[in-house]
Amino acid sequence: MVGWILRVLVALGLLGSAWVHWVVWLDWARNTDVVGPLFLVNVIAGVVIAIAVLLWRHWLPALAAVGFGLATLGAYVLSLTVGFFGVQEQFATQEELWGVVTEVACVVFGLALLVPRRTTATARESGRV
Repeated sequence: MVGWILRVLVALGLLGSAWVHWVVWLDWARNTDVVGPLFLVNVIAGVVIAIAVLLWRHWLPALAAVGFGLATLGAYVLSLTVGFFGVQEQFATQEELWGVVTEVACVVFGLALLVPRRTTATARESGRV
């Protein structure tokens, strides 16, 4: 049950990030040379990884979600500090806030999903339940 809840939380983080990037792409990013296409990659990757997390019970989609979250957060930190392909952010919009929240969710819940959990049957066999 915990595994399924974590999968849903990871998928929600991924889909939330994809949605934020879609909204920002429509707002201004589509007019930038490098960042615009990267925002679309983020939208597509978020949806694809979310589907994989929900349907494929393997560690790889969880790892992809963590990487997605870290890469997206890293690009955002660059845009806040030194700039990212000419884009300089200021952490002033709701989209930026929700982007950070959803990407942190990808990392935190993705890492939690990667932690091995003992099933009830395994715990029962070892005499711990």
